[in-house]
Amino acid sequence: MSDAELVLRSRRVITPEGTRAASVAVSAGRITAVLPYDAEVPAGARLEDVGDHALLPGLVDTHVHVNDPGRTEWEGFWTATRAAAAGGITTLVDMPLNSLPPTTTVANLRVKQQVAADKAHIDVGFWGGALPDNVKDLRPLHDAGVFGFKAFLSPSGVEEFPHLDQDRLARSMAEIAGFDGLLIVHAEDPHHLAAAPQHGGPRYADFLASRPRDAEDTAIAALITQAKRLGGRVHILHLSSSDALPLIRAARADGVKITVETCPHYLTLTAEEVPDGASEFKCCPPIREAANQDLLWQALADGTVDCVVTDHSPSTADLKTDDFATAWGGISGLQLSLSAVWTEARKRGHGLEDVVRWMSTKTAALVGLDARKGAIAPGRDADFAVLAPDETFTVDPAALQHRNRVTAYAGKTLYGVVKSTWLRGERIVAEGEFTEPKGTLLARPQ
Repeated sequence: MSDAELVLRSRRVITPEGTRAASVAVSAGRITAVLPYDAEVPAGARLEDVGDHALLPGLVDTHVHVNDPGRTEWEGFWTATRAAAAGGITTLVDMPLNSLPPTTTVANLRVKQQVAADKAHIDVGFWGGALPDNVKDLRPLHDAGVFGFKAFLSPSGVEEFPHLDQDRLARSMAEIAGFDGLLIVHAEDPHHLAAAPQHGGPRYADFLASRPRDAEDTAIAALITQAKRLGGRVHILHLSSSDALPLIRAARADGVKITVETCPHYLTLTAEEVPDGASEFKCCPPIREAANQDLLWQALADGTVDCVVTDHSPSTADLKTDDFATAWGGISGLQLSLSAVWTEARKRGHGLEDVVRWMSTKTAALVGLDARKGAIAPGRDADFAVLAPDETFTVDPAALQHRNRVTAYAGKTLYGVVKSTWLRGERIVAEGEFTEPKGTLLARPQ
């Protein structure tokens, strides 16, 4: 610790070995030691004692739609990364669609990187996209540093990012498996969606019926079949249907290389509470019933679901009409995700160690950043969130950093106030005050 520049001290440090009082030494932006609480602070080092506040590793959110460039009126790197920092997130991986151009060629990736470079308040990486006609671009994107490739099995909602049918899914998966890449999939079957009743209008029950569980279940079953045949690594995005959990468990037992995420809105909001016309709750797949939610929590507890990510997918307020059929589908959750998940987790008997595992450790591992991110341990980046876990706040949309302050959490009282966020040993936000952007652009480790 003699070379430490900074020592962060807390009575509740969330480490891989559990929660303990500790002093965390930092030098050159990295954690150099995790020492006893009363360890002597070396001469020249700055001490930051956060008392009884919990010291967490910065969260890693691997599912964020920043929409920049091209739809920056929906969000943008400046606002998205400020919102993330305010919520204790220190790393995000940006989805390839809803921006123009989409991240489906190396040239398009370079455009996005150039736009993000001077606007990122936190570290930012990028997913590539797998489209029907870009198999030739997948290896070059991989070599350029994207963390993997997103595909849709049903229409994405934007015409510049078409979905894959089963033949094209197989071609893309075979190509990606050839260089041991990761394919991440929005799994809803288009035929089941087309066969479901499509009434439109303001009733949430009608919208829920239009995105049935069997659309997810069928798509996941087909994805598992392809992954088993081709030996590819696949990741199921934003799982909402608990009916698919037995399929996933069986696939893992059969040796299929499959991981799974879910989202705060599926874990904390229920179909029963969604008011008619309230399309701030609209997302695809949809928020389902309370009994379904209970099973998702059980799957998190037993490891069937690996991690929790936001799927932050904002739009301008005018696109959130009271017609669920035509309103933009997406939940804005970056700034509130930690507090929302912690509020429900503590009620269900989980600790902060669990939340950190789901929202930092496992997400960092998913994208291969676990040598740098996801834990308070020597050698990792000194990325931290200081959390007052027993303090509450009531969600006021006006206090959000998102560009469009539309939220399904408006008026809810949540546990867990983020007091400050640190990136590589520098405090980037505290009590609502931000530094200038200090984030860096990340590439997949080679």
